[in-house]
Amino acid sequence: MIRALTGYSTRNPWKVITLWVVLGISLALLSPMLLARVTQSQTGDFLPKSYDSAAALRIAEENFGMRPDATTVTVLVARTDGQALTAADQQRVEAEAAKLAQRRVVMPRKPDEPAFLVPDRSQTPRVAPAMVAPDRGFELLSVELTGNAADEGVQGVYRAFRDATRAQFTDAGMRTGFTGGLADAVDTADSHRTAATVGSALVMGLIVLLNVLVFRSVAAALLPLFAVAMIGSVAGGAVAVAATLTGLKLDAGTPGLVSVVLLGIGVDYLLFLLFRFREHLRARPEQPAREAAAQVTARVGTAITSAALTIVAAFATLGVASFGQFRSLGPAIAVAVLVMLLGSLTMMPALLAACGRGMFWPSRSLRRQPGEGFAARFGTLVARRPLPMLLAALALLGALAAGMTGIRMDYGLGGAGDRTPAAATAAEISRTLPAGVSDPTSVYVVTTDGTTLTPGRLDGLSHALTQVEGVGKTGGTVLNGDRRAARIDLYLTADPQSRRARDLASGPVRAAVAAHTPAGTSAHVGGTAAIFADISTAVDHDLSIVFPVAAALIALILLLLLRSLLAPLVLMLSVGLGFAATLGAATLLFQHGLGEPGVSFTLPLVLFLFVVALGTDYNILITDRIREEMQRPGPPRAAVARAVRHTTPAIATAGLVLAGSFATLAATPGSEQVAFALTLGILLSAVVLSLVLVPAVAALLGRALWWPLRQARHHHRAEPAPEPYRVPVP
Repeated sequence: MIRALTGYSTRNPWKVITLWVVLGISLALLSPMLLARVTQSQTGDFLPKSYDSAAALRIAEENFGMRPDATTVTVLVARTDGQALTAADQQRVEAEAAKLAQRRVVMPRKPDEPAFLVPDRSQTPRVAPAMVAPDRGFELLSVELTGNAADEGVQGVYRAFRDATRAQFTDAGMRTGFTGGLADAVDTADSHRTAATVGSALVMGLIVLLNVLVFRSVAAALLPLFAVAMIGSVAGGAVAVAATLTGLKLDAGTPGLVSVVLLGIGVDYLLFLLFRFREHLRARPEQPAREAAAQVTARVGTAITSAALTIVAAFATLGVASFGQFRSLGPAIAVAVLVMLLGSLTMMPALLAACGRGMFWPSRSLRRQPGEGFAARFGTLVARRPLPMLLAALALLGALAAGMTGIRMDYGLGGAGDRTPAAATAAEISRTLPAGVSDPTSVYVVTTDGTTLTPGRLDGLSHALTQVEGVGKTGGTVLNGDRRAARIDLYLTADPQSRRARDLASGPVRAAVAAHTPAGTSAHVGGTAAIFADISTAVDHDLSIVFPVAAALIALILLLLLRSLLAPLVLMLSVGLGFAATLGAATLLFQHGLGEPGVSFTLPLVLFLFVVALGTDYNILITDRIREEMQRPGPPRAAVARAVRHTTPAIATAGLVLAGSFATLAATPGSEQVAFALTLGILLSAVVLSLVLVPAVAALLGRALWWPLRQARHHHRAEPAPEPYRVPVP
């Protein structure tokens, strides 16, 4: 199958390239519209229905008209002179709020942007007075908008509403402040916009610069980006189509994460092909370029396929997770990687066949055999002194892994440390009102015996909730239209995104609800704190399932690829050490060093999948080359030295590119931990595991690495061993 795909692509390169370009451009235009239809707004909607906060969400939607895609902004209105609000001031504030509630906010559009490509998020917000501060220093307005807070269109609507509201109250002699999830997301995004732009430009520059330094070629520097852009566009469209057909809802951050993954692995795969193509052309200068491209891509295509299927298998295991955000992320990345694999076996070989030796123009390195360089000396060092190199690698990984001591999970939303206008407004509110006033924890009560509810029937529950330590204030009992459901809002003294708020909601508040719910009714606790308390439970459950399932699938793929029992065990142990070392380093830096509450709750799972799956790519490449070299005459350690010499440039360059891609996530608010951990994890996988630990073990074990199969010792028939030459590394 692999040879058929690569063979057809190298025989018909321009047809294949044209097809990918047409698909890429078409889906690049359509993907934003398709993805908008399959993106889910509320984090709580990803919870299974059996969780308490998920049941509370359903009651809020069915009985109190809460829109499932609603996002709330709290507006602070105060006098510009700092004086207390008078009765006339309060009437003026509420009159202006009524005007805002009748005004439609039009979503800003980019110049010349086709209207049909981007969903229109224009809307009329719901605006209502919420409460007045005890010292009458300000009044709060509650503003409800629809749409995901990460959606650019929704963010544009919020900016337009914010600016109009600010101007309107300024004319009335008032000042305003805005806070809430959407306000904080927009403020944080605005403050990080320059960093994100610069970060993306630096990654593109890094890829081009590395390729120019390594290949001394214009085409080799630019074509990887072109190919990955086209294939990535098709992959994004495929993810949206697959989600539409299956009814799967994606988290708003999934498309961005998919893009980063595809950029990294796509450039990796093309680099693997480019290095082997150059090596082959140097060894056989008389061979036609298309024939060389066909042979190289068929040979490397096997390793690429195994590497890609490892990633697919790892992420596909997320399909068994109970938390919907994980359950949708896994299949989305799996589909995208499958498309990238198809592109690696078709478009990339077609590019090599179409460009031929011109791929390395204007470099003349193909015309000469360079002498031995760093890669050759490094390979010799690992092969001659495998035990000291192995012990050094284990010492480094062990020291970093020790950082996991005392690790804690942080279920905050991230970005809380940013000094944004929204954070400043929240701080001003919390000085006179409970911290949770802009994001209350709500208790929902519904009848189960067919009777109706009255405030008096719920007095006992309401009173019990006011006695819970950490509940700063309790709102009045609100009944729905048919009086079969009620809501009691609790304003916690803790930040709704903090660990203390989650502990309050899941502990004392739920205990009070369970003890004082009237007979004939059922009650559920909802709100941000309760949702994230339940998410923590769901994530702990998923980790215990996904880790072993993913490890088993990866081990099975390695077993089929390497046809050995011992080699897959070595690779799995090495990537396990890499995972532990990376998580330990993140814990050392963020929890112990910077004093954060803990590591992000998504980090262990995402890190496990990325470091184990993507890091296994490099292990597969080096192990496959070691096996190939051991099939040639000579001692095993000489084979290891040759394998390291030939693969060091490809793995080092690919690792730097992938690490650079992940580093750009640091410009995304709340993703600093993930960016650091993935960047370090990939570097450890590429340099320490693939170029030191695995080759050192192979040098120590020799051909016994392939036990129980006996490794052939005759010459390799596919192609002759090239003469020693120097391969530059970045």
